[in-house]
Amino acid sequence: MDGILVLVRHGESEWNKLNLFTGWRDVDLSEKGVEEARRAGTLLKRDGLRFDLGFTSALKRAQRTLDLILEETGQADLSIVRDQALNERDYGDLVGLNKDDARQRWGEEQVHIWRRSYDVPPPGGESLKDTAARVIPYYEAKILPEVKAGKSVIVAAHGNSLRALVMVLDKLSQEEVLQLNLATGVPLIYRVDSDGVTIGKRELTV
Repeated sequence: MDGILVLVRHGESEWNKLNLFTGWRDVDLSEKGVEEARRAGTLLKRDGLRFDLGFTSALKRAQRTLDLILEETGQADLSIVRDQALNERDYGDLVGLNKDDARQRWGEEQVHIWRRSYDVPPPGGESLKDTAARVIPYYEAKILPEVKAGKSVIVAAHGNSLRALVMVLDKLSQEEVLQLNLATGVPLIYRVDSDGVTIGKRELTV
C-alpha cells in the first residue's frame, strides 16, 4: 500500500507581510496567513484526506498552520511531532531586516547570492545546503519510514526546509531547487511507494 505525504508551507506570517527576513525568529501568522491555513484544511478535507501523523517545526507559525489545518479537517486530536530540524533556514545577521534595507546595506547582488545560491550562507546564518543537511536526515529517519509503511503523513514547515524535502522527493539538482518557490498555504500531495520512491505528485489549489 502506497503512503501519502502532504507538505504545506505555513501561511503568511506577520514578518512575511512586512518583507522581513524571519529565519528562526518565532513570529505568528498574519490574518491572511490564518485564512491560508484554514483554506488548506478545507481543500484537504474536500479531497478526502485523513492523516495518521503530523510533523512540524519548533516555530509557532508552522505549528499554528498545522493546528488550523487539522481543525478544518476534523482531526484536531492528531498525534504531532515538533522538531527544530524542520525549522526555517537561519538567516543569521539578516534576521529582522527589511529585504530592501538589506539590499541597500550589502548590495542587490550580494543579498541575491545569499538568498538564492545553494551553498553561500549569509553572515552568521545557514545556506540552503546547511538547511538540507539537517532536514533530509531527519526526514529519512523519522518521516519516511512512516510513509513507506503506508501511512498518510502531513508536514507543515517553511519555504526552505520544504525546498530541501522537495529536492529529494522530485530528484532536483542543486541548480533546479534554486528555481523552486513554494506558495504559502498550498498543499503538495505526494504518493510514495514502499521503497520510498515518489510515484505521484499534485498541488491542491482552489
